[in-house]
Parts: sequence; structure tokens; C-alpha cells
Amino acid sequence: MPDPPVFAPTPYTTGPVPVTAAPAPSDPVAVARLRGRLSGGKLAHLQRLLATWGMLSDFCFSDLLLFVPLDRDGSRFITLAQARPSTGQTLYRADLVGREVGDDDRPLVGRSFRLGEIIEGELTIAPIRERVRVLCIPVRFEGDVIGVLSRESTPSVGRPPGELERVYVEIFNHFAQMIAAGEYPFVSVDSDSDEAPRVGDGVLLLDRSARVSYASPNAVSALHRVGVHANAEGMRLGEVGFDDELVRTSFDLGRPVTEEVEGTADVTVLVRCIPLLEQGHVGGAVLLVRDISELRRRDRLLLSKDATIREIHHRVKNNLQTISSLLRLQGRRTEAPEAKAAIEESVRRIRSIALVHETLSREAGEEVPFVDILRPLMRMVEEGLLSPERSITFEIVGNGGTLPADIATPMAVVLTELLQNAVDHAFPEGGPGGHARVELANDDVVLRVRVVDNGAGLPEGFQLEKATGLGLSIVRALVVSDLGGTLSAEPGDDGGTIVSLTVPLVRR
Repeated sequence: MPDPPVFAPTPYTTGPVPVTAAPAPSDPVAVARLRGRLSGGKLAHLQRLLATWGMLSDFCFSDLLLFVPLDRDGSRFITLAQARPSTGQTLYRADLVGREVGDDDRPLVGRSFRLGEIIEGELTIAPIRERVRVLCIPVRFEGDVIGVLSRESTPSVGRPPGELERVYVEIFNHFAQMIAAGEYPFVSVDSDSDEAPRVGDGVLLLDRSARVSYASPNAVSALHRVGVHANAEGMRLGEVGFDDELVRTSFDLGRPVTEEVEGTADVTVLVRCIPLLEQGHVGGAVLLVRDISELRRRDRLLLSKDATIREIHHRVKNNLQTISSLLRLQGRRTEAPEAKAAIEESVRRIRSIALVHETLSREAGEEVPFVDILRPLMRMVEEGLLSPERSITFEIVGNGGTLPADIATPMAVVLTELLQNAVDHAFPEGGPGGHARVELANDDVVLRVRVVDNGAGLPEGFQLEKATGLGLSIVRALVVSDLGGTLSAEPGDDGGTIVSLTVPLVRR
């Protein structure tokens, strides 16, 4: 596919491109720091170029390589990054990032860097056994050339290019002039998300008076989706019923602007206007247009689903609180001390589960920060189990991270039981009180929890696996059977007790 003869070609022939012994690093920025000796504004400029150069590769239907000098005279370069077009076939299957080249290998790159000019020519690249048409563009920042962008494609043969191809290459050549002049990439990049429109989604080319000089077929379809059925070519977008406020803003500010345009019912189009500069003045613009109606429909469904789930958790919490209140009423009518104590324990366990659902009703998704559950659990223990004659302080050390609901719920019950045991057995009535600490650690693989107190310690001959109390039986069943974790109890250094448990976060 031939490109317009913008720059005079200069033929060169080279041998194979050498490969350094070290493997190609996966992070282009790390390559620049380690080997290209770039920092500060120069590095940020290259990062901005790499953030948007997929668009450039699509416009020119070619591979793009970014070379950064390894020395001051520009005799050695390293391939900092590589982009393949989504609109055409790539020349290079191999990853070229990290390869070093010199004047013998890539004379056009060195010449473009030293002269600060756009140079076109042809090379013979031995590894692919083809002649390659190369356009080397100096990347200028604050007057200095800091790298070279190389557009590489096969020589033109066969059919003449169609209108779309000619317009797209013309747009790329305009961007190439801006890169060489230091006018591109723009300092402010307003949109680099996955939703940002791409060349294949639809392209409108505007002239210096903001009139449409070309509209790709996909762009015409997108305009139809928002209710614009008139032929837009030769017209301003506002004249055909399309909201062109972002175009006026982009022309006035001289920088890209991205906005969502609402069309008919349930139709949303994302439009990105990129001004084309000529010696600092806006000489036209490129509009990338993408129909994101389906994405927004899914977003609305997700929001609706999330709101529904949170409402369910809220209602479950309310139901649990109702059950808790009914049990309290029953407890007040009960005379037997054992029955009253059993009801109070049941109320506490239900309240601990309700706390999890209350937190889930406020959070998006099915995961919660566990410390947000543990704090109210401790307050509940303090309010329900402590007396003025028995002063016990509680402390949380560490962060349990974010836990899914199916782990957070049983863990809330487990810690409620362990804290209750600490109050009932480690610090008996009439004693001096003491201190209990919950230590949390979460490495995204295992949750580790320790409940440490400085109380009376374990009774002689105590074995956790043989404990018959209801509270410890519940703890053992939840940790070992339900969560697949481990549980142990041992004397503390200061005579108290340490209960340790681990829970795997990635379960089969």
C-alpha cells in the first residue's frame, strides 16, 4: 500500500540487527532509566508518546519502533518500545524491545537523530528477509532530540491505496511533523483508558475551520446511531445536529478533549477530538468516535446489581437484628440462669454476623475490609461483657486486608468467641483486669490472626482439640472444618494465652 511521497527516500542496506545478551526487559521505562539515561521531563515525554502511539501505528498501517540513544553522539541506540498496528499486518513477530543497534545496522535512525530531521528510506532486514520501508522521525522535547520514532512497513506494491488509506496516512504524516517539532504528544493526556476510542472505531477529519473533510464508514455509522443522518462532509458538526462543544473547546485550548455524547434512547457515543497543530496553531483536528452504548448498558446493569445486592445485605442485617431483639425479649422472660446465658450468647453470635452484613450493605462488591468489622465487634464485647470492677483494654495490631464475605462472616463469629473467652476465663470477676490484643496479617495467600492476652493463662493439661466448651467447639468447627485453616493455643511470654489461627485465602 503506497504512502504519499512526502519525504525524499534514501536507500540503505544493512545486515542483521544484533541482539544483546540480556533478555528484553518487560518495562520500557526501566529500559530508559537503566540504559537510555533519561529522567525527568524527557522520560515523561516518552511515556506520553507511548501512551498514545497505538493510534499512530493504526493510522500508518505500520509497525512503530522507538529508539533512544545510548551515547551523546547518537551512534548507539536501544529499542525502547514497539507497537504493532491493529489495522494491518505486522512485520516483526519477534519482540525487539531491548535490542541495541548502531549506524551500521540502522543508519537512518542515527542520521535522523543527529540532523533532527524526518528521513525516509529503505533497509534490508536479514532476519525477516525483506526490504523494509522506513520513516525515521526525531522525537523532540524542549528543543532537544531525545529519540527517534521509526515507522516500518513493506514497500508498496499492487493496488493503489483507497481514500481511507490515503487519509489515514496523511493524518499520520501530520502527527509525524508535530512529533519532530516537539508539539506532540500533548502535555495533558485527557483520556488513556480502555474505553478511549481507537482508529478502527471511526475517524472524522476536520479542517482548520472545523468542517468535516473526511468521515470513515464506521464514523458515519456512529453518527447515524446518535441521530445524525445528513452527509457531514463539508459541514460543521453543529450544522448537522451533533453537539460540537468539545470541538470548539479543543480548538480554543489546542489540546485533546474527550466527551460522551448522548444520542437517542440508550445510545452513547464517546468522542475524542485531537487538534492538529501547525507551528503552534490549530490547523485542523482528528475526531475518534466510538459507540459505547453497550458498555454503558452493562455499567447500568452492574450498578443495578450492586445496589440490589447491598439492599439484600441490608435486609438480612435487619432480619438478624429482629431475631436478636426477639431473643432478648425471650431472655428477659427466662428465669433459669443457664438458659439466660445461652440466649445471651446466641444474641452475641447473631449480632456478630449482622455486623458483616451491615458492612457489606455499605461496600461495593462482596468483599469488606476486615478491620471495619473487628472494631465494632470489640465495642460489642466491651459493652456487653465488661463491668466497672473489671478493667480490660482491647487493641488491634496490623491489618487483615479485604476479605470475601464467605470468610469474613465465620471469622467475625470466631473472634467474637475468642474475645468472649478471654474476658470470661483469662480475666475472671474480681480480678485486676488486663489487656487483650488481636494481631492481623494478610499476604493475599493466608490470613494470620493471633489473640494475645496477659490474663490467667491456660489451665493445666489444657488441649484445644479436646475442649468441650460450646464457644471453642464453634471456633474449631469454623476455622478447621469450614475455612480449612489451623488453630492452636499456647502460653504467652507474660503468663497469658496466645491463640493463633491461619486461614487460606485461596481455597480449592
